[in-house]
Amino acid sequence: MMLAFGNPVYDSIKTPWVWTRDRVLSGCATNAGLAFAKLGGDACVVGRVGTDRLDHYHKALKCYRIGHHTETCRETGGFKLDYDHQGRRELDVLGQAEPISQIPDSISRAGIVFIGPVLQETPFELIREVRSRTDAVMVLDPQGLLRRIGPGGRIEHYKPDGIEDICASFDVVKPNELETEILTGVDPRQDLERAADILVGWGIPTVVITLAELGALIVTEGRHYRIDAWPTLAADSTGAGDTFAGGLMYARSRGMDWRAAGTMATAVASMMIEQCGPEFELTLQEVQRRAARVAVTERRAASAAVA
Repeated sequence: MMLAFGNPVYDSIKTPWVWTRDRVLSGCATNAGLAFAKLGGDACVVGRVGTDRLDHYHKALKCYRIGHHTETCRETGGFKLDYDHQGRRELDVLGQAEPISQIPDSISRAGIVFIGPVLQETPFELIREVRSRTDAVMVLDPQGLLRRIGPGGRIEHYKPDGIEDICASFDVVKPNELETEILTGVDPRQDLERAADILVGWGIPTVVITLAELGALIVTEGRHYRIDAWPTLAADSTGAGDTFAGGLMYARSRGMDWRAAGTMATAVASMMIEQCGPEFELTLQEVQRRAARVAVTERRAASAAVA
């Protein structure tokens, strides 16, 4: 089972190709759980939801065959996302759910624990407690740890004190290019190897950096795997990294090596961004077809070669 910590959100999304007139279910942990479950895995999401969206949320998870451990709170989280033609986005807060305060007993059955916050709902203390209660593989998408609410309700990014030690407590850390630059101070589009080396130097066993149309890099066990992107039109890139993580975790839970897991994750993300919202179609057959055509460049890491 994959147990995913992170509050769901109901977002309003506008891109050059898509405009959601009503708010749609999203969130890092939710999207990762959706991908994991749609591929045939057993997923459970831990998060907090306001009473205004509680019934809809529970019905949606039941429909998608995802388990949940839900705490209620004052309001449901959500963002207004506005994308330009280059894929850049502005992120404004529509609501913020409270931090998660409970760890379900089902953590004892989890093979993978995913921490995927959207906005400060998994404080460092919670992460440390989760780590102390499981021997499962722990995976981090750090997006929500690097966000805070700025002037006018707009999200701004920052690097919190102690993030290096928190990242080092995980088996896998998966930032996107913006988060990588925030964490390392290095733009991965300018110097991907240096950015990855900094994260590896913190003691993270496996680093996965996603780079939108430039694909992804996986650094693990002394190897670099450069995964090409699947060429497609990104109608809505919201959740691309979340579903990449879901596909990656599903592949690893099925015993796939990192090369194969990277191609599957890329295929999953490509199908997500062609659509919008949690109803996106995702079949294992189509994922496997695309994954078989994703190019991968593999080499030894420089540090491993020296050693």
